[in-house]
Amino acid sequence: MGTVPQQYFSFIMDYAPYFYVIPGAGVDTDWGRGPAAAAHAIDFLNEAYRSSQFESQKTDIYNKIVELADYLVSVQCTDDQKLAYGGFQSKDESTDYYSIDAMRAVPALLKAYTLTGTTVYLDSATLAGETFLYNMQHKPSELEIHNQYYGGFAQAVTITDEWLPEMHIVDLYGLVALKLLHNRTGETQIQTMIDDALDFYRSGFEKLYSRYSPLPSGDGEWHRVGTSDVIYDDDFGYALAGLLHYEGWSPTVKKVYEYVNSIGPSADHPAYNPAVCWSGYVDVVAGKADSDYYDSVTAGILWQLRSGHDKSALEFSFDVVSGHVEEFMYWGAKFGDYSPVENRKSVVTVSWLSLLFLNYRRPITAFTRILRSHGEDVTLYPVTETEESVSYGEGVTIKALVSPSRTDEIVMEPGYVVNDYITVHTFAPIRHHYKLRHRGVDYEVGPVEDYSFQGQLLSRRAVCRRLIG
Repeated sequence: MGTVPQQYFSFIMDYAPYFYVIPGAGVDTDWGRGPAAAAHAIDFLNEAYRSSQFESQKTDIYNKIVELADYLVSVQCTDDQKLAYGGFQSKDESTDYYSIDAMRAVPALLKAYTLTGTTVYLDSATLAGETFLYNMQHKPSELEIHNQYYGGFAQAVTITDEWLPEMHIVDLYGLVALKLLHNRTGETQIQTMIDDALDFYRSGFEKLYSRYSPLPSGDGEWHRVGTSDVIYDDDFGYALAGLLHYEGWSPTVKKVYEYVNSIGPSADHPAYNPAVCWSGYVDVVAGKADSDYYDSVTAGILWQLRSGHDKSALEFSFDVVSGHVEEFMYWGAKFGDYSPVENRKSVVTVSWLSLLFLNYRRPITAFTRILRSHGEDVTLYPVTETEESVSYGEGVTIKALVSPSRTDEIVMEPGYVVNDYITVHTFAPIRHHYKLRHRGVDYEVGPVEDYSFQGQLLSRRAVCRRLIG
């Protein structure tokens, strides 16, 4: 098992189920507490309870899981005359009950039940899945909020029985909850819910849409954020995590992940590297980041997918986050220097990143073994500014095999000699125009070649030219 930063563990223990903490001021009372923060904290703490790192704190962890599970039960609607029956109040003082909150709460409650044997947690999870989520999928068409039965989940319902009728792809994360319930109960109704949801969401998700706006209140079309071509990265991260849990590395998961992850730096955001984490907003039509920050939580949400299917990104992301532990506690980190977008640390973000730390293993391949034995430490710097003069952001240390370039590998530029060029082979996601420092000398990375076999990256190669001046 990996090692979780102590400040992450303490932060979760001290502040969950609050959403945010403002350094110097305390918990963010405007956001207050919510089921998302409680559920994802339980997800982490349930694994931490079994980790040797926290052997001496098992009693404290157990008690915290009980506290958070009790909180979830306390904010569940128990009025069977309400459409929100079985759902969870989205945050303090809210009247909204979101499908996604129930989808987060169910796995957490089942884990708490398995750990403690408290049947109230099992009953709460069952009510949320078999009643609330069933109704969020079926009631809108029965009540003519939707013009027909689609199989997707209405986004939310209020305690006064008013609907947010759109259906969002983030609810594919609910496959985790529904599969866990089905594994426990074997109920055919739950399997039908899963099948119907997949039939509805898959085509829109593969086309990189975020939400469907049904008739009669909507236009009967798929959309992204507003009228734009932009998506929220974390919605897609959660959807991918749900699909991966249910169907593994399927064609849908592969297609969507590889497309979003292929969107790299642009003239507006030259420092963006999707291997670190995804941009908070991504324009999937123009193929560029639409914000200037990493949505820190997605580095955690994607850990399991990357550990099996993108080990290069997993390693690079871990190295960046572990080198900036404090900065990534904030919900957004700037591309260039990882400084926070806003002065708010996030319990959900820290919970997901703690799962990344707890489960991280250095990728082991034939090439990475060679790198560990014979590679050198080099420092890679992203480009942050290109308009008037080239500037570089903070560096990250990577392993590389470095050798003098052969004359047949380079196109000699005026003012340079063959000794100004080196060839590097690495596993890390280096990019064209990045600066690479080797033995105190700076080089510009040339075009990068990827070498893969059977869909798995083996290594990357680039010729680098010494930077002068």
